[in-house]
Order: sequence, then structure tokens, then C-alpha cells
Amino acid sequence: MRSQLVVIAPGMAEVVRYAGGWLFDRGMAGWDVVVLTPDRGDPRPLRILGAHAADLECALASPVRGRRPQALSVCAGLYAADERVRRMVIEALDGGRVEVTLWGDPWPAELDPVAAPVPHRLSVAARAFKARAMGAAACPLGGGCEPTEMFRRGEFVRTLGNV
Repeated sequence: MRSQLVVIAPGMAEVVRYAGGWLFDRGMAGWDVVVLTPDRGDPRPLRILGAHAADLECALASPVRGRRPQALSVCAGLYAADERVRRMVIEALDGGRVEVTLWGDPWPAELDPVAAPVPHRLSVAARAFKARAMGAAACPLGGGCEPTEMFRRGEFVRTLGNV
């Protein structure tokens, strides 16, 4: 059975911009990548990266059934803004053995002491597929596709048990 990475983001364009290369590299390494977002737009940018789109509201409203993901990655702004997302992160960590990463801004101040920066150097293929996905998502490329994406990873539950 393939390992599963669940990504929670406010929109497809944001996840492509900030984590698209990492998602591609994870998919190429054999992970099943699912992106939960309220964005019901064209799923093509995520398909280009090898990820599947699913509805965030449905996921938050339904009880967890079946297997749990081995990794969870969340947009920091959504973590800060939505109590249900924050609870999902805490519950994932309470079960143990779940890699949790956060990315983007604004960074929640309560996570500063427990989350270490983790850069992900994109493969050449990830950079190419991310650039294509950004075009499909109508994201401006600016200076091109950066070679590194930044995340923060840590054992948040030890400090945030009562959040």
C-alpha cells in the first residue's frame, strides 16, 4: 500500500506556488498525494503534479474512516484561521507516526519554538512540472521556478496539546 500525503490549502494556486515541486517529488517517490481545498476550480494544475484534488469542507465535516495519512502538510494561514484545520493537525499528531509540515504565511506564533525550518530542494523534473502547473493555475512565474521550497516541521502536539 502506498504512503499517503494529505495537503490542506485554501486554494489550488497557493499549493502549486508554495509546495508544488515538493508534491511532485513525493508523488514520484511513490506517495499518493491528496490536496484538500475549498477551491472547486480546474484540477488540472494538481494533476500535472501527480496529485488528486478533494473537497476540504467534506473532509472536515466527515469522521475519519479507513487508513490515516502518513504525512500531513498544511498552509500556515489556514492553520491559524480555521479551528477545524488546527484540530485536524493536533489529532493527526496525537495518533503518532504522522509527519506534519506547515508552509506559507502568516506563521502562527505558538509554533515558533517547536517547528524547525526544512528546505526541500526540487528535482529538475519537479521544477519543470511545477512551472507547467503554475501556468495551468494562472500563477505568475516572475523570475521562474525557485529551486527550493521552505517548510517547517516539528513535534507540535507536545507544546500545543491544549490548543
